[in-house]
Amino acid sequence: MAAAPPAGDRTAEAVGRRIRALREEREMSLSTLARLAGVGKATLSGLENGTRNPTLETLYAITAQLGVPLTAVLSGPAETPTVRGAAVGATLLEVFSDTDATYELYRMRVRPGPAQLSPAHQAGVTEHVTVFAGVLRAGPVDAPTTAGPGEYLRWTSDVPHSYAAVGDEEVRASLLLRYPRTTTMDG
Repeated sequence: MAAAPPAGDRTAEAVGRRIRALREEREMSLSTLARLAGVGKATLSGLENGTRNPTLETLYAITAQLGVPLTAVLSGPAETPTVRGAAVGATLLEVFSDTDATYELYRMRVRPGPAQLSPAHQAGVTEHVTVFAGVLRAGPVDAPTTAGPGEYLRWTSDVPHSYAAVGDEEVRASLLLRYPRTTTMDG
């Protein structure tokens, strides 16, 4: 029997429970979700059991295959979860919906250095980034664009896309993800 994780890992346990519940609701095997998301089966099993801390890239790959916004697997609305990837740290500020879509608003920081590659989201998802400091190159891997302070980027993110700070300054920005409402997102 495994020892209980430290208190700091409670978030990983909650995320794992949500991933498992969503996968089971869709009657999808662990192997199938791992294959579709491009994640190792052992990695996905560790996430579901709360013994591994997921990266932003991994969570996006999994939620895209489950057909849900990232917030469907993050902590409850009373908390402000932060997810981190190779270059990006994003803190959830708000989730809101209208009749056509669900929106997730994040405070985002992009560290100088290597770019972060993010997997494709489900069809129709768009990303909207407003840069407050630094210079950001982001968008579809084959056609990224650049924005500086006060500028805005938008792209359809149902293809692999990347984020990179241009130069030595950390980028500070807001990120708004728009998930079109579909019956699979109601989970």
